[in-house]
Amino acid sequence: MRFATLPNGHPDGRLHLVCRRNRAAVPTQAVATLLEALEHWDDVAPLLERQYRLLNAGCSVDSVAFEADRAMAPLPRAWQWLDASAFDSHGQLMEQAFKLQARHALGRPLMYQGVSDRFQGPTEPSPFPSEEDNIDFEGEFAVITGPVEMGRDAQSCATATRLVVQVNDWSLRYLGPIEMKTGFGMLQCKPRCSMAPVALTPDELGDAWRDSRVDLALDVSVNGAHFGHPNGHAMSVGFHELIAHAAYSRDLPAGTVIGSGTISNADFRRVGSACIAERRAMEIADTGLASTPFLSFGDEVRMECRLADDSPLFGAILQQVVPVANR
Repeated sequence: MRFATLPNGHPDGRLHLVCRRNRAAVPTQAVATLLEALEHWDDVAPLLERQYRLLNAGCSVDSVAFEADRAMAPLPRAWQWLDASAFDSHGQLMEQAFKLQARHALGRPLMYQGVSDRFQGPTEPSPFPSEEDNIDFEGEFAVITGPVEMGRDAQSCATATRLVVQVNDWSLRYLGPIEMKTGFGMLQCKPRCSMAPVALTPDELGDAWRDSRVDLALDVSVNGAHFGHPNGHAMSVGFHELIAHAAYSRDLPAGTVIGSGTISNADFRRVGSACIAERRAMEIADTGLASTPFLSFGDEVRMECRLADDSPLFGAILQQVVPVANR
């Protein structure tokens, strides 16, 4: 199934089912919001699946054209946003270039808790306080879980993924090292994330959902120029393992969002990157000097993942960097 949330004046919007080509949508009959669907999944999923089949068969009389640029984030508000750093090539490159402590060699996933009170919509302008904070994007995949009891092992967590989403995890790179040196975690350097318009159940990915990973490339461009297309399967641990890591000492409520971290591949010079910091790290490693600038106000970032036959999946994130209006 594919889901999108359209605005209706409420912070959680109105949940819709979206057809497989992302061309038509219909309001869900069983529930009004995605969080409600996640919290009552076992009861409502059969009803939603029936409605989804009718939509794809062209039998939904109340369907409308799906306008992705009007969509909110599929899950506008979540109980938790837990973001990992699950691509070793990214971590190792950053550690080498910026002479950071080798955190990826600790034998445990890296994960922090970020802002979850609101995810930005896919075309919503993204405001920042200052260009001097070194504004950066981070292209990721993420999963939205059902309820997970504390202490579940990774194997049993393989069935905890309800939906897969595409995320832009904005970062302020100037502030990151300052906050990390305090030993008390990240706050100012991690503003709100953005989600692509469509969330989908793993079966919509077909063979590309493999080992609890997304075996597809994420195409990233800045101001219309190609920036990278790394593949999501290169995670050192799968989403099932990240879910188990997060649930070690707490229950996870339905609607918990867990991110992969910046998608990165070992052959980064060929496939490019999903964030500016990684490209700058490559430049430092090669020449001793970073030449790619961070983002400026007015810049546009686009991210999209498609199937091998070019069929649409999550839709695109297309956002402009803007200054905070009240500054």
